[in-house]
Amino acid sequence: MATLNEGFTLCGLVQTPSASDSAIQGIELDGDSDHAVVTDSTRSVTLYKVSDQKPLGSWTVKQGQLLTCPAVFNFQTKEYVVVSDNKVIRVWKDEDLSLDKAFKATVSADVWRVHSAPGGEPVVLFQRGAVRLLDSLLSAPQQPIEDILSEEEVIRWSTNIVAEKQHFVLFMTEQKGEHFLYAQRFNPNTLQKYRLEGEDSGAPPLSFSASLRDKHINLLYLYPNGCVYQSVVAVRGPVGLEGVQDLPRSLRLRLPVGEGELGAASAVALDEAHVAVVGMPHPSARTGKDFLCIWNTNFQTLQAGREMVGRIHGQVWCYLGKLFVPHGKALSVIPYECQKCSLASALGKLRCAGIAVSTSSVAVPSWNTLLHGDQPQGPTKIVDTRKSKLRRKGQSAPALTVDQVLELIKTGPVEEVQREVEALVSRGDAQDLQLSVGRLACHLVARSQVETAFYAPGALAQLVQTQCLCHSVCPDLLLLALEHKDYFLCQLCLQLFPDIPEVVTCACLKTFISVPDGDVEMVSLEPDSVFMEGLLAAGARGGQQNGFSPPLFEEDSCDPHHQPKPPQHQDKKNPTLQLEVCPVGLHKAVLLNAVLQTPYSDNLLLPHLKDLNTQQVILFLQYLQFVYLKYPQDVYTQTAGLRSPTMTQIIDWVCLLLDAHFMVLVMAPDAKGLLSSLQSFVKSQLKLFSELGQIEGSLQQLHKMKPSKDISQYSIEVIELF
Repeated sequence: MATLNEGFTLCGLVQTPSASDSAIQGIELDGDSDHAVVTDSTRSVTLYKVSDQKPLGSWTVKQGQLLTCPAVFNFQTKEYVVVSDNKVIRVWKDEDLSLDKAFKATVSADVWRVHSAPGGEPVVLFQRGAVRLLDSLLSAPQQPIEDILSEEEVIRWSTNIVAEKQHFVLFMTEQKGEHFLYAQRFNPNTLQKYRLEGEDSGAPPLSFSASLRDKHINLLYLYPNGCVYQSVVAVRGPVGLEGVQDLPRSLRLRLPVGEGELGAASAVALDEAHVAVVGMPHPSARTGKDFLCIWNTNFQTLQAGREMVGRIHGQVWCYLGKLFVPHGKALSVIPYECQKCSLASALGKLRCAGIAVSTSSVAVPSWNTLLHGDQPQGPTKIVDTRKSKLRRKGQSAPALTVDQVLELIKTGPVEEVQREVEALVSRGDAQDLQLSVGRLACHLVARSQVETAFYAPGALAQLVQTQCLCHSVCPDLLLLALEHKDYFLCQLCLQLFPDIPEVVTCACLKTFISVPDGDVEMVSLEPDSVFMEGLLAAGARGGQQNGFSPPLFEEDSCDPHHQPKPPQHQDKKNPTLQLEVCPVGLHKAVLLNAVLQTPYSDNLLLPHLKDLNTQQVILFLQYLQFVYLKYPQDVYTQTAGLRSPTMTQIIDWVCLLLDAHFMVLVMAPDAKGLLSSLQSFVKSQLKLFSELGQIEGSLQQLHKMKPSKDISQYSIEVIELF
């Protein structure tokens, strides 16, 4: 599976009417993995610290001069190199303030690119195909440069790769509609030429990218019809072959481009199974929108997508788990994650054991079922077995296609729509399930928004449980579920959507806190987030939980030598100190647990938390305190496989709520006892850690001790700790 995480803007883009289609000329990394060297489309080079989005330095050529290739970092000399006006090579260090005072050398031929990579010396590629090492060129700038390319042949793309101490310069050329790949090797110095197989339409590739994998150079190129091909060049292949060699290709991905063709688009390989594509329409969105998408090439499935606002320039760079995409007036940085997956998980068919899927609703054990063994209320429709599915399929009418189901959603009754959507999803043999699920969900939500009487909760739950959906594909789904008080669907979305915006997360929290317990007690909820059995068991045992003992509440000192007061002096009038009962109902707690485990950004969530009123904040804090105090450390081992918030998640939410409402809580009389309880609890934790620190040295000595070799089957060993 793959996900696109929350992105940010690194910098703005220079807007010039006379500039080329490229928003920026290039992005390179320097010796620090958190630094990016950005060359704009005109005159400036800027060094940014990516994590802080702060410029660390900027260098500009004079008015009337132009930078004609991206700046690169020389990893050997720790210098930057750029070319201006095609022939002037400039070299400078980060402490230099101006490019005018930097080292300059004018060469005898036009330069196409300067390439640099860790472990190799920078190389200069000229527009007519000749290649020189930078040091040898700067020692004799006016040396003659030969022509490698024919008269009508022009370079379209180039890169360099260092593999097994061998330096490669790859560049793609075009001549009369044909495309050729040149592979320049150093030591020995050889040049090989390959012919690319073209499309029947004669359209040229929109983008190229190259990566090193398994001692082979993998070339990826995207065509306007949406086809992504891959060609492989062996690192240790034969050298010195004469003539032009045919370069085989294999189709890795066929993108859905709709009725037209792609314009400004680009594809880059992320790993052996995932490709990022920018500038393509999303299969589930209306036309006219450009998206950044991650596709699984092994299973031809869409894994993640995000709309890119503004003009797309057909450019994308990939460095160290981050995608750099210029669009509109900004350069965005979007972190991503790719994980190896099976066919089942790629298609959303990989489900946890024990989850039952039905036509209209999922009736599963409630908390009372897990705690007391009660039978679940209401009918429970379990997933059909394989044999019953085949028998029913043979007796029923021919199954509808995706397009037919989409037409049915526009006018059909709720019962028929839910039945056909379930049949389409359960078959599992529909082509492009990843694409069809998004389209089905968007059509269902669109009709529900127009017709208030139409709402298909079972069909929407079925689509969400395929795990082929995310919030960016159908952004109105979760809000629609809140509007219809479909708490089961809300819980599924919170659990399965990795990209829920913080404002929506806070809207769910506000709704769940405010809803009366009686309104959610009859709702069947997904059981994997239930962990109250461990909580209540811990509460019944009493004593110390999570390093906290109730008698320590009245401690005013963190000094380990401070004598605690006798237990009979505890304040028994404050109910918050003896919080033995969960402050919310069981089902409401399940929904709150789903919110606690939703990914978020502190900076983006904090402003929306301020929309909660004082009573909502106090109730949520009381629940968080109850969960933390009653949550034994061995719950994970007792209820393996159940979803439950971690200690870190609980504490982070407490801190966020206090940051957002501290002044209000201090002034609120109802919150006085709660804040005092939290303060006492923090003091007790400090005392516990102080005592643990005293024995830290002894524990370290235990690790250093060597076990005695003279140990029989039974022995007693005395260890002295000093």
